[in-house]
Amino acid sequence: MVHYYKVNCVRDNLRLIREFVTVVLRNLSLSEIEVNQLVLAVDEICSNLIIYSHNCNPDYFLEINIEDQADKILFEIIDQDANFFDISEYQEPKISNIIKERRKGGVGLMLVNRIMDTVEVSVEDHQNIWRMTKKIAKK
Repeated sequence: MVHYYKVNCVRDNLRLIREFVTVVLRNLSLSEIEVNQLVLAVDEICSNLIIYSHNCNPDYFLEINIEDQADKILFEIIDQDANFFDISEYQEPKISNIIKERRKGGVGLMLVNRIMDTVEVSVEDHQNIWRMTKKIAKK
């Protein structure tokens, strides 16, 4: 089953995205820890797109699809207007440098990569698609 949600790119909608993802995942009988980790990963990508790619402009939209497959969950975050992010060029920061420099950010994508089993970004039909999967054990 595919669950679909579309929101415009305003910061207040991040709460609605988290609620949507939480409701969908709780219906899949995941542990509370698994739900929280997956919500964090989706929230991080959506936050980056809303805040940094679209500057909280309500004229832009994100689509979030969650598909429960046999042994995994597929998350798709579709963004029709952001600049393409080449994930192959991403270099994970060293935590020691972040601490030394007292940076407040810089660990979000690192967390996403650790939570999810796969993270891919592609351009299809003039839209960016973030695809993330998480293997799950059915209860």
